[in-house]
Amino acid sequence: MSNMHIDSVLSQIRSLSSQVHSVNSPLNGSPAAQAFGKTTGTNNSFATMMRQGIDQVNQTQTRATDLATAFERGTPGVELPDVMLEMQKANVSFRALTEVRNRFVSVYQEIMNMPI
Repeated sequence: MSNMHIDSVLSQIRSLSSQVHSVNSPLNGSPAAQAFGKTTGTNNSFATMMRQGIDQVNQTQTRATDLATAFERGTPGVELPDVMLEMQKANVSFRALTEVRNRFVSVYQEIMNMPI
């Protein structure tokens, strides 16, 4: 990894960090503030963001499965194109989550292999 790429990543991290710390105190009860860990006083924004992403993928998969089950039972108003669309949404969201996980594992391995 080149120094220029590392500097670019570091500047992006600093930019995101400054955005997180610039959240105004009146927003502490908002979902955005909760996502960045501002209501608990701890800085666990990454863990919260990942948990929310996993929960959203789970909800998408559950919705797709429920719709497919309703179609199989012959529930009126449930059409095959709707089922296929929800199944594809679930598939794409799961693949995206897997790619994010793979990228974080790769970055972790790179960091662990850096000489001190």
